[in-house]
Amino acid sequence: MGPAKANGWVVLPSLKCYSESMEIGETHRKKCRRYNLPGNAHELTFSCFRGRPFLTKDRTRRFLVEAILEAKRKHSFDLWAHVVMPEHVHMLLCPREESYSIAAILRAIKQPVARRAMIYLREHNPSGLSWMATGRSSVAYRFWQAGGGYDRNMTCVETIVKAARYIHENPVRRGLVVDPCEWAYSSAQDWETGTSGLLPIDFDTFPTT
Repeated sequence: MGPAKANGWVVLPSLKCYSESMEIGETHRKKCRRYNLPGNAHELTFSCFRGRPFLTKDRTRRFLVEAILEAKRKHSFDLWAHVVMPEHVHMLLCPREESYSIAAILRAIKQPVARRAMIYLREHNPSGLSWMATGRSSVAYRFWQAGGGYDRNMTCVETIVKAARYIHENPVRRGLVVDPCEWAYSSAQDWETGTSGLLPIDFDTFPTT
């Protein structure tokens, strides 16, 4: 079922080349405090290593889409909004289970993307790994920026709707497009048309009251 609207806004009813010296997620201690509270939605942001535009290629963005779909299946959460920018990702999601871990959800998304991207570079463009080099022997390469990123808990419907708008407006604020729906790797068009794109949106669980 697609979204209703009011006042122009949505009202929502084989890894042979992998080595341990490659960073494939956040296994270190996080600085971002997480609150895994039942019924809370989460606005998440995570970035590429040193803000580099690793998400400009359709190939890598496809890795991300596939990882999110698998994480959604494994960790049972509703996806309400998303945008993939050249160097960072925004997601608005709500876990379905009372007991959940946002850290585990993020690992399930980020690790496969980093692993597949690094394997691809090692096989097809080894010099490209230099952009992910950390200069450290313990963690030789990173696809994602270290740290917990941004994680905001939300329960207020108005706040959740504003978060979805903010996510969709990212490419416009950057001057990449004029209209949010023009950005392919975003759920803006899904909400505009009530259809599902690369990442299906859970319209039916979005809070309206």
